[in-house]
Amino acid sequence: MRKIVAGAFVSLDGVMQAPGGPPEDPTGGFEYGGWTVPYWDEPMGQFMEECFSRPFDLLLGRKTYEIFAAHWPFVGEDDPIGKTFNEVTKYVATSSAEPLAWKNSVALKGDVAAEIARLKEGDGPVLLTQGSSVLLQTLLAHDLVDEFRLLSFPLVLGHGKRLFGQGTKAGALKLAESKVSTTGVTMSVYARTGAVKTGSFELPEPSDAELARQERMKREG
Repeated sequence: MRKIVAGAFVSLDGVMQAPGGPPEDPTGGFEYGGWTVPYWDEPMGQFMEECFSRPFDLLLGRKTYEIFAAHWPFVGEDDPIGKTFNEVTKYVATSSAEPLAWKNSVALKGDVAAEIARLKEGDGPVLLTQGSSVLLQTLLAHDLVDEFRLLSFPLVLGHGKRLFGQGTKAGALKLAESKVSTTGVTMSVYARTGAVKTGSFELPEPSDAELARQERMKREG
């Protein structure tokens, strides 16, 4: 079975929209495109190179695919990430009839969740997402993500497309790796570990005040 690894740049309040520049995705009036650029340093570059050093195929939403297809084929052969992205298979969730001109691109149509689940069952390298906030909501709602590789930036954006939407399935994660850049960006790898476990710090015998509070919560919903 193939793993799905979700790679994303996120703000502290979970926004992942238009990290690389103002023209990427201004939808919804988003005005902070390019918010990751001032934080970039060598450790972040090394972390990203590690992400792309193992065999993978890209799994992209249509908008991110279009951003990548307008950039990576034109960076030149000396760019190692561009060379890798150009060669790997790109699976693209799209309802558009427009052809996918970037070489090694495969359209996923119809029931995208079922198509991706079928891909997971087959042989091949890791399926790596980059950006693709809309596609990620489908993956999260169907519990298809096995690992998260997140770069968390020390800023709050207030609004924009977020990594974890309302349809996200609950689940526990294990921190497998963590580094911090010179600019305060936390680079983390999280693996899924199963269901959420709960506990309680309440007193063995709840006080009258606590019992009254619980009854009030029931009434207030």
